[in-house]
Amino acid sequence: MAKVMIIGAGGVGNVVAHKVAQLNEVFTEVVLASRTLSKCDAIAATLTRPITTAQVDADNVPELVALLKKEKPELVINVALPYQDLTIMDACLEAGVHYMDTANYEPLDTAKFEYHWQWAYQEKFEQAGLTALLGSGFDPGATNMFTAYLAKHYFDEIHTLDIIDVNGGDHGYPFATNFNPEINIREVTAECRHWEDGEFIETPAMSKKAEFTCPEEVGTYNIYRMYHEELESLTKHYPTIKRAQFWMSFGDSYLKHLEVLGNVGMTGIEPVEFNGQQIVPIQFLRTLLPDPSTLGERTHGKTCIGCVVQGVKDGKTKTMYLYQIKDHQDCYKEVQSQAISYTTGVPAMIGAKMIVEGHWKKPGVWNMEQMDPDLFMEDMNKYGLPWQVIELDNFDLDS
Repeated sequence: MAKVMIIGAGGVGNVVAHKVAQLNEVFTEVVLASRTLSKCDAIAATLTRPITTAQVDADNVPELVALLKKEKPELVINVALPYQDLTIMDACLEAGVHYMDTANYEPLDTAKFEYHWQWAYQEKFEQAGLTALLGSGFDPGATNMFTAYLAKHYFDEIHTLDIIDVNGGDHGYPFATNFNPEINIREVTAECRHWEDGEFIETPAMSKKAEFTCPEEVGTYNIYRMYHEELESLTKHYPTIKRAQFWMSFGDSYLKHLEVLGNVGMTGIEPVEFNGQQIVPIQFLRTLLPDPSTLGERTHGKTCIGCVVQGVKDGKTKTMYLYQIKDHQDCYKEVQSQAISYTTGVPAMIGAKMIVEGHWKKPGVWNMEQMDPDLFMEDMNKYGLPWQVIELDNFDLDS
């Protein structure tokens, strides 16, 4: 049906390559490209079908354009760094290729998580007749679809949204991150923002804590309110939302290590001089931490990620919880990955499938919740991320 190019060969790129390779009838040809060709070749060697690999610098638009014009894919699946979203979008426009990613653009020198840089491409993609799908990972991505699905099938109007991301996995290291350390630490240490009464309210990072018990005996965890980019698009596209919050679980060991690293300046994003060279502390720290793509074999436990939505149906207030639970070791057995990469990579494949099959192919730049959620949700059940929806009583994270 379609040739696709995956850009990025980290943990998520590995999962996307595996899941795309499993669907021969949808993705008839696959190119895997990254700055380091050996990483692409290593992933390709583990797949059940042959794919093409290529070296490309995702910061270099002419180099990207040359590769796209050579390979002529219908769609680019961008799982490179968020800093590279705009260069890849520029290359897709020049080469006439559809685009999708799993995380919004971030400027390298400022920890900002906002969509306005990519939303500014709306007219360009519309005039070019190309689709750009933003944030087709899990959060953002599946969480946007969960919200859209609940809004469509369970409510006349939604009023509050709590996105709760719990990782109950244990990798055995004193300190490690489950995805790119630089992105993870920038995200966690950024000022918190949540939506309330028509505006975003800023609070210090990790300053609000709650306790949450996951269903299906996953466990009870401390969760902390933080900012995540899907809050920006969901509150825009669902204007009846009065309050929206994002929560993530963290263990005491992770938080203590992060506090110490922050206190000594190791999480800084501004260059410092060391032995006559300019280095960025957080980038140096990244080289010292375990590679997230190597955590799969040693990570045990489960993730539980979902959306709690409160609103009105037929004049009555109700609260629904749509969630997905994934076992880390099940992911490793299938694609040699831990669940964080798996739960991001599978929605990326499904988003690509929605585009190449024509369900979501329309000119412009789109967030996930602007698309009909039903086929996407069916595919989550089909391709490794089965979900459940239940009604809750007495849900309150503010008590």
